[in-house]
Amino acid sequence: MAVLKKDQLKTMNNEEMNKRLDDMRKEIMKLKAQVSRGTQPENPGKIRALKRTVARILTIQNQKKTGGASQ
Repeated sequence: MAVLKKDQLKTMNNEEMNKRLDDMRKEIMKLKAQVSRGTQPENPGKIRALKRTVARILTIQNQKKTGGASQ
């Protein structure tokens, strides 16, 4: 799953964002399970990048909901 930029997220509709959000959360769970089993993940920075993208999606959804897209 690629990291999405703010401009890409703003052009998506709510359904697309929710689908991406679910996919990313599932991938985070898989990677965390892999780490907890003691195996070395392929890309250790991927968990952090996915968490940041999830936060971006939630922020943009909240801005759209409240109508306060300031940037």
